[in-house]
Amino acid sequence: MKPSFAPWRLEFILGEREKGCVFCTRHKRKKDRDDLILARGKYSFVIMNKYPYNNGHLMVIPYKHVASLTKLNGNEAKEIFGFLAKAEKVMTKALKPHGFNGGLNLGRAAGAGIDDHIHFHLIPRWVGDTNFWPVVSETKSMPQHLMTTYDILKKHWR
Repeated sequence: MKPSFAPWRLEFILGEREKGCVFCTRHKRKKDRDDLILARGKYSFVIMNKYPYNNGHLMVIPYKHVASLTKLNGNEAKEIFGFLAKAEKVMTKALKPHGFNGGLNLGRAAGAGIDDHIHFHLIPRWVGDTNFWPVVSETKSMPQHLMTTYDILKKHWR
């Protein structure tokens, strides 16, 4: 699909590919707004997807670089699911979606774009956010700029 409005993607398309794990790099830089990090915990962090499927698409990611659920301890798993629950609450209040898609992809065969560092997706959905465009013209509309969505969610996260 080709988004009809996604000026932030040009950086990805024309930019150099980053070496190493993008998730490890982001949480270590401590440039939260630049890196779209909404929240940090002891074991994990919440980051918006820079190339979202829908406005508000975010991920919860453990600091520990692991590829499997079996490598997370109880405290890590508890914090991750606590962040997912808070993200649902924050997005419900701030963005007023009608529902959510969520989950994770374990391994490249399952669709993981980054398969060596586990991450959980939460994507707000609205009735009518998918229409004939993707089918007829392979186009997806993104009605709000990424940084505008970040600022709205960050304000409500506090």
